[in-house]
Amino acid sequence: MSGTPNQIDAIPRLRGRTPIQPADLVLSVLVPVYNEKSTIEMIVDQIRTVAVHKQIICVDDQSTDGTWAILQRLKEHGRIDVLLRHEVNRGKGAAIRTALAASTGNVVIVQDADLEYDPADWPAMLEPIVDGRADAVFGSRFLGGAHRVLYFWHSVGNSALTTLSNMATNLNLTDMETCYKAVRGDIARSLRLTSDRFGLEPEITARLAQAKVRIFEVPISYAGRTYAEGKKIGWRDGVAAFWHIVRFNFFA
Repeated sequence: MSGTPNQIDAIPRLRGRTPIQPADLVLSVLVPVYNEKSTIEMIVDQIRTVAVHKQIICVDDQSTDGTWAILQRLKEHGRIDVLLRHEVNRGKGAAIRTALAASTGNVVIVQDADLEYDPADWPAMLEPIVDGRADAVFGSRFLGGAHRVLYFWHSVGNSALTTLSNMATNLNLTDMETCYKAVRGDIARSLRLTSDRFGLEPEITARLAQAKVRIFEVPISYAGRTYAEGKKIGWRDGVAAFWHIVRFNFFA
């Protein structure tokens, strides 16, 4: 076969791609919300500034601080596309599952309502999926993006959980616990997800690995909150995550 080395090398890289035409991209943004009255309107504004065709789905997990009234106003003004509410508090994972079931986009992404993650990072995350190289993209807080300096033991725990998850899935992720996971919509809606709280992160990772999808990582920025500022995940969730990793990878 004739041709330059660059031409020959390019052929395998084009095989197996499943691109999405940019004009056809619809991003379903799944927003689980619980007691975020001080930030929910700001995050919706940030979501709406990203130049991509979006479906914004907010699920209120029985907020008690007035968040629900704000969400209703945002829906009435057309700033949210789908608004749902749980009859009882069920947890972040359950809220994400509810939003996912209502989604129709050909790509989905979870957006926390607490301003820790910046929607300005979406274009870098979506590029490998739109280009057809990836089925899922994880936004890693540990690949060089700007981040707020906070808790040392949180980073130690995250590293331990990611390492255990990688051992179970045979992936080489740097940030399994990241909120930012963009997934092709058909794949995301086909996953069997059961977690109600923060166990959803290791569960999604395990299910994607078991489905043998193509996973990329890209660096993202991160502005973590302190507990005084409203951070909800605690050490009990970290301990539970170890069990979730074992359960979803070895007792599926």
